Amino acid sequence: MVVDIGIGLLGLGAGLAIAGGAIGAGIAEKEIGAAAIGAMTEKEEMFGKGLMLTVIPETLVIFGLVVAILIMGMAGGAA
Repeated sequence: MVVDIGIGLLGLGAGLAIAGGAIGAGIAEKEIGAAAIGAMTEKEEMFGKGLMLTVIPETLVIFGLVVAILIMGMAGGAA
């Protein structure tokens, strides 16, 4: 079975969409997590707000996943 190079490049693009979102979320969570821990050492009642702000960058990974699913849908139509 021979696969067209275009389908392979679509798969590569889908992987890059998820990887880019995951790397961006990791960098954002590192910075936000450090700031949230610093704020919680000063005021313990900041825990809830710090937790919420730490979880928000995970939406980047979800957006990357949606884009990857759309890209792979294009590959399914090309086969």
